[in-house]
Amino acid sequence: MREYVVVLLTAALVTFLATPVVRLAAIRLRMMAAPRERDVHVIPTPRGGGVAMYLGVVAATLVASRLPTLQRTFDDSQAYAVIVAGGLICLLGVLDDKWGLDALTKLTGQIAAAGVMVILGIQLAYVFLPVADIGTISLGPQVGVPMTILLTVLAVNALNFIDGLDGLAAGVSAIAALAFFAYSYSLGLDGYVDVASTPALITAVLAGACLGFLPHNFSPARIFMGDSGSMLVGLMLSAAAVSATGGVDAQSFGSAASLLPLTLPLLVPIAVLFIPFTDLVLAVLRRTLRGQSPFSPDKMHLHHRLLSIGHSHRKAVLVMYFWAALLSFGAVGLSITGGRAELLVVIAVLLVVGVVVVLSPRARRAAREARAAELEAQRRRSRADHPTSRVRRPDVESPSAGREVVR
Repeated sequence: MREYVVVLLTAALVTFLATPVVRLAAIRLRMMAAPRERDVHVIPTPRGGGVAMYLGVVAATLVASRLPTLQRTFDDSQAYAVIVAGGLICLLGVLDDKWGLDALTKLTGQIAAAGVMVILGIQLAYVFLPVADIGTISLGPQVGVPMTILLTVLAVNALNFIDGLDGLAAGVSAIAALAFFAYSYSLGLDGYVDVASTPALITAVLAGACLGFLPHNFSPARIFMGDSGSMLVGLMLSAAAVSATGGVDAQSFGSAASLLPLTLPLLVPIAVLFIPFTDLVLAVLRRTLRGQSPFSPDKMHLHHRLLSIGHSHRKAVLVMYFWAALLSFGAVGLSITGGRAELLVVIAVLLVVGVVVVLSPRARRAAREARAAELEAQRRRSRADHPTSRVRRPDVESPSAGREVVR
């Protein structure tokens, strides 16, 4: 455990220190996110923070390769697969942050990065289905390869979809990574896998990178992770899920007479990624039913809905954190305890309480008041940061009219 803590802190420290440098570079290269109708930020903000996160990931992986216990995780190529594929998808994100790639080009790049990850050794090998007379299915390359690529592309786009509020994607990803780490490490302690395992290393590194980036990204954000960060996080979470749950026969985790412990290896990644996947599915269905492209942007994501009922920017993010943590660590707790009924009751009660607190009339009224105050504060900051935006005489045309003001 101490070596994992060292790796996590290394990723956090390197990411934290690299982020201001990346921010300055993004400003000079004009990699700026200008406010759009569906956005909640009111001033142009640099993006490309995923580069700093990737530097933290690489630095922490190099440190892990020198630690006595974690050296065993490099006996195969899975850790290197994440570094190589993560670098490719981060580069794709940088290009999109700078020039704005079309959806088809981004999808092609995501499939290519996922394919590289599969070629280098991360692939679904087993799937347990809780159906009589089926149980564990051993997947060959003909099925395992496309399923792994599909899962990776879905995770990449799911994280990209929820990256709409300051600190939301980084915080939810950190929670998901820590939950995955707890699950993977518990499997090692119980003797099902080696304590020094690839999924535990991936998630410890990812959690550190997200936590190191979060202070710069929490509201009000000084830099966005951009597609370079959200796609990197999605790929690493997918790699952790595949290597943790798709490479080991779930029927070795418990008695065949107990269905829940056998099903948990499949349910844990679903619970951990439930929030981003739910947002992705709802967005695709919503846009398809309207006759729009699934990649057509709108302002109807889960976090936008929290804002629309009146919650402040920070409170909406914290609510999403609560739900993500409850589902993620609840599922992991069930896997560790073998599915105790008492824990199921506690999770259900907390979930109901969370929904009531968020949606009750009093909470919504207080949230609307806080949201109005936050918007007024944002308008004041915008006027202070952009003094050149004062009203001009209508009969005089400014030569700089229509230009984007960038700090």
